[in-house]
Amino acid sequence: MHKVAIVGRPNVGKSSLFNRLIGRREAVVADFPGVTRDVKEGVMLYENHRMVLMDTGGLWSGDEWEQAIREKAEMALHDALAVIFLLDPREGLSTADYEVAEWLRRLDKPVVIAANKIDSPLHEAYLAELWGLGFGEPVPVSAEHARGLDTLMERVLEHLPTDDEDVPEIAPIRISLIGRPNVGKSSLLNAILGEERVIVSEVPGTTRDSVDAEFNFAGQRFVLVDTAGIRRKPDTSIEEYSMQRSETAIKRSDVIWLVINATDLGDHELKLANLAYESGKPVIVVVNKWDLVPDEDLKRTTKDLDQKLFHISFAPRVYTSAINDYGIHDMLAEAMKLYAKWQSRLQTSELNRWLEIWQVRQRVPNFHGKPLKMYFMTQAETAPPTFVIFCNRADFVTRAYENFLHNRIREDLDLAGIPVRLVWREKGPYKKGKKGEQDEEAPVKK
Repeated sequence: MHKVAIVGRPNVGKSSLFNRLIGRREAVVADFPGVTRDVKEGVMLYENHRMVLMDTGGLWSGDEWEQAIREKAEMALHDALAVIFLLDPREGLSTADYEVAEWLRRLDKPVVIAANKIDSPLHEAYLAELWGLGFGEPVPVSAEHARGLDTLMERVLEHLPTDDEDVPEIAPIRISLIGRPNVGKSSLLNAILGEERVIVSEVPGTTRDSVDAEFNFAGQRFVLVDTAGIRRKPDTSIEEYSMQRSETAIKRSDVIWLVINATDLGDHELKLANLAYESGKPVIVVVNKWDLVPDEDLKRTTKDLDQKLFHISFAPRVYTSAINDYGIHDMLAEAMKLYAKWQSRLQTSELNRWLEIWQVRQRVPNFHGKPLKMYFMTQAETAPPTFVIFCNRADFVTRAYENFLHNRIREDLDLAGIPVRLVWREKGPYKKGKKGEQDEEAPVKK
């Protein structure tokens, strides 16, 4: 797909325009500059043209991130076929605007000037100054009110070749990297992509929004999502919104990489593990910075992991180092394996054969001489695998026995590493009511 980049100085509305064009709120928007630092991508469809739209950080910001943001934007523009240069003419052209214009001329890319915040024809008088930048006629737009977007895209399409690319039929595996701030999520993403795609800094909270990156490995397409670090208690409103965006990314994912700093294990890992587990997605515990653990501390560190992550002990672990690329391929291979299991469907006959074996292997709960009877088992859903067991009394099912069945399902049905769900239904399949009709189903216990 063809790529189009949105560039400009801070706080001119690049993320607002990005969200409006792709039709959903993907990028964080705030009333102060410097929110976007990395390059964020989103696929948009306009009149049968599929393209990748890129939202870049504010250029010539004048802060400590200026150089890093410009480097990432320049890498993004390397593959872009057109550039939308967004300006706020109501504030007048600033020195930063002229610097960005000169930078774009050196890159020699087709540029379309978009004048944002032109909410009505009365504001078009502000456009005159923009002609002096030398990029032709500016297009008046309003990202907030969706004004002038068709004209803008028509100008952009003039610089794009005919879109005759076949759309891939196989959807990519979407993987989110979650973890506390500064555990190395961005470093791992850069190591996998083989390029400095996102900004890496020792300052916690550098990544403020979820960043998507497409990647191919062993013939499989991936979308890797670098999320903002999830704190126990957000310090600012932007951190709180970034955390919400991270939680949304988890819900949209197929596989989750829970990234942990091997040298700094905390109680917050427990909350993150719960968040990942409750999503119903396969979870891979990525123990990063493993190269920094001294040999004499390896056993102790492993024991700490076992204790803190006991409730998701079924989740596979991968030990990595973003510095020397150790374990990177293992992360991707494990994700492919779990994704296939997550979407697998088992035959009913096989499930019921195992159900009989499990009842022999472990005595069923018995209350006052009345045992739990399990009549039938079937798989109702995939992703995550959800199994329905028909029984005589759902309230006879104890937590210990349900945990036993969860473990047996993962081990005997080759679903290791996959969160599975059990649904209990009180229904005797051989019980007949009046006129040969079956009794109504009792409430479901999940």
